[in-house]
This record gives sequence, C-alpha cells and structure tokens, in this order.
Amino acid sequence: MYLHISNLLSCEQVAAARHKLAQADWVHGRETAGHLSVRVKENSQLPENHVLAAELGTLILDQLEINSQFMSAALPLRIVPPLFNRYRPDDAYGRHIDGAVRSVAGASSRLRTDLSATLFLSDPDTYEGGELEIEEPSGAHAQFKLPAGDLLLYPGSTVHRVIPVRAGVRLASFFWIQSMIRESSRREMLYSLDSAIRRLTADHPDHASIVDLTAHYHNLVRAWADV
Repeated sequence: MYLHISNLLSCEQVAAARHKLAQADWVHGRETAGHLSVRVKENSQLPENHVLAAELGTLILDQLEINSQFMSAALPLRIVPPLFNRYRPDDAYGRHIDGAVRSVAGASSRLRTDLSATLFLSDPDTYEGGELEIEEPSGAHAQFKLPAGDLLLYPGSTVHRVIPVRAGVRLASFFWIQSMIRESSRREMLYSLDSAIRRLTADHPDHASIVDLTAHYHNLVRAWADV
C-alpha cells in the first residue's frame, strides 16, 4: 500500500526548512549506504549527527504524532530519526531495497524497517526528474513526485530508486518505521477498518454500530500487536 499524506508540513515550515538546508554542510550520501547500495547512490546527505538534522527531525516527528492518517496507517512502534538528502543535476539513487534492520545513530537499539517514508521538501516544478519509482509485484513501476510538505508512506520491502535529476535541486527527508503490526496485510486491514469507522462516525455520530466496530478494531490490534 502506498499512502500519500498531504501537508504534513505547512508551506511556512517547508520554506524555513529549505532556507536552513541551503546553508548546511552536506556530505556524500554513500556514507550511510549499504555495501550494495553504495554502488548506485549518488547524492548528498546531511550528517546524521548534524544539529540541523536533529532540529528538523524533531519537527517532522512532532507533526507525525498529531497526524491521524499516518498514525492509523503506520501504527508506529518506533521511528528512525529523519534523515535528509539532496539531489542535484545528474544525481540519482539506482535500483535498491532498504535494509531490513536499521541501527539508530547514537543508540544501541535497532529497529525493523516495516515501512519507508519520503517527505518531499522541494516544489515539483523547481526540478526535473527526481521521481521516486517503486516496483510493484506485478512488474509495473509507480512514480511519485509529490508537492513540498507531502509524505509518501510505502512498504520497506519494495525495490525502488530515485530517477536522475536533470535540472534543479531535489530536497527530501527520509526515514523508516517499525510498526506494532508486522504483517503488511494486517496493517492494511486495520487502516481500512479505522477509516470506515471514522467515516461512519462523521456521517452518523450516533450510529449504534460505532462502538461495536471500534471494539473489533481494538481487539484485532490487541491480538496482532507486537509491543
């Protein structure tokens, strides 16, 4: 399941982030690439321990916590602190898959990357190319180039790439989530059920079935959650 979450960051928040990132010191993206990905990764990245990465990462995590669509779809247990990358002309990230387990910088803990997330920070009309392309099980390729401030949530198990940037600059944040619900099919069922409950509540707030459906939802979470 791909989930497009609009306006995770406001226009003002995005503009402020871009202003700060424009003045930051970047390093080559291969410093955080795996032994296979390093051969196909050509971009710049903000160092994980950079003070700006911590500042903007906290902003993003705060916005995720209050975004009901993200919380419902991801059911997060832990989130890797957001990282930041920059693609300039001829930069790209070739076909790869994210590692199944991710270490957290400065901590001894690790987490399973059930979900990957890309938060777009550049307006799509300011750069050419740079689409995030995800391979589907059918063999089709889905491409995404979202408005600045919008988030794409997608399975960590997918093969994907960033198409070469031909002009302009593509800025983004990226991170991974370990969900309380390991199996993607169960997460999707719970998201669908929660969305249906929300629609029913909005349209018929006194409907007698709301409590029963909500009970089923929470009992499924209770049965499936790994916390």
